[in-house]
Amino acid sequence: MRPLTVTAAALLALAAGAPAAHAAQEIPTPQRGLFLTVSGSDNTWIRGVLLHCEPEPSGHHPQAAKACEALAEAGGDLDALPEDPHACTKEFDPVTVSVTGTYQGRTIGWHKTYPNACTMDADTGYVFRF
Repeated sequence: MRPLTVTAAALLALAAGAPAAHAAQEIPTPQRGLFLTVSGSDNTWIRGVLLHCEPEPSGHHPQAAKACEALAEAGGDLDALPEDPHACTKEFDPVTVSVTGTYQGRTIGWHKTYPNACTMDADTGYVFRF
């Protein structure tokens, strides 16, 4: 009976060390980045870009560095983006913006509809300027 106890204890000791060895070999998952879209009234048009902020601003966004800076200032909260207030007409031609992907390891899924493109631009600054 004693050899069985020693064998069980040896197996438990090996199993306890296995996760640590496995964790050291794990490769970090690459950041997907953020896919940003802007669409017109009733989806009559749509455009989108991919934005990466880590390890450095990149992607197809024409002002990636400024967009990433705005996201950082808002802590990744798209409802808290720094505004760029400017006068807009009261024209009603709704646009919908959306963001899906990952930002600083967090999964983001967000969308909002604005009464027109100017209002959207004033509220979101550089993030949706593409």
